[in-house]
Amino acid sequence: MTALQALVGFALWTLALITLVFLYRGLRFLRGTPINHWPRGNKPQDDASLVKRLEDAHANCMENLPVFAVLVLAASLMDKSNTIQTIAPFVLYARIGQTLAHLWGTGPLQVFVRASFWSVQLVICLWMALQLLAA
Repeated sequence: MTALQALVGFALWTLALITLVFLYRGLRFLRGTPINHWPRGNKPQDDASLVKRLEDAHANCMENLPVFAVLVLAASLMDKSNTIQTIAPFVLYARIGQTLAHLWGTGPLQVFVRASFWSVQLVICLWMALQLLAA
């Protein structure tokens, strides 16, 4: 997998998460829930806990996707894709792991696993940035 393919994969993963939330809300709407039941920034108490975690996992993706995109696209524009090619896919793999841990639950073990996957992404992105800035 190339760095650009990993970036597209990250975007698709992000879209998949919000699509699941959208489908859940669509089903709720078809069953009579008012369409304005989900105001921005206010999670309804009657939403399933898994859906709340899906929303949080999507938000996590949205926070990190721009950073990853800048690094991958900068590498491409700087003609340095080869410096990040082998490591960039691991950002996507760690992102998927983080999401799965997020969906798994909110207990101490799940939060530790989720934080570990996030730490891997952070370290890899920092490494990629340093590689791109190196002469």
